Amino acid sequence: MDMSTQSKKADFHVDVQAMRERARKGLEDGAVTDTYRADRETVLRLLNDALATELVCVLRYKRHFFMARGMNAEPVAAEFAEHATEEQQHADRIAERIVQLGGEPDMNPANLAKRSHSEYVEASSLEDMIKENLVAERIAIDSYKQIVDYIGEDDPTTRRLMEEILAVEEEHADDLSDFLD
Repeated sequence: MDMSTQSKKADFHVDVQAMRERARKGLEDGAVTDTYRADRETVLRLLNDALATELVCVLRYKRHFFMARGMNAEPVAAEFAEHATEEQQHADRIAERIVQLGGEPDMNPANLAKRSHSEYVEASSLEDMIKENLVAERIAIDSYKQIVDYIGEDDPTTRRLMEEILAVEEEHADDLSDFLD
């Protein structure tokens, strides 16, 4: 540790009285304090887009779970069901964060397909279902990486949430690509 870092750490002081006064102001903003550095409207738009993406993925996975047929369908259908459950958990976490930031989760069915980064493709064969879900996971991976990069250090809670979801999306893509091998 260099001397300037040591000096900076030694000089660190929390103004508790000022923090208490700020906390009493803007109570209607809930978790969003004046130290929030991100553009909240942009973050809310990005989160609602991610929410739509997750909900479209839930619907696609559920359809594919029910429609999976063929000799090797059982393990693939089980994977579709597991992914649908995890995508719903992602959607719930994203919706919760939107509310924490003072926004409203857009779950209007008319808006989902417009906002979603991935598409709802029904697919007819088991192989096509796997491929369409893999395409959707790859899209989610790319878009969530961009969201993480955009948010950076300005909103660490949202960044961590999206990083955690991103890690699961990468696992999903890996699972699906294994079925294609």
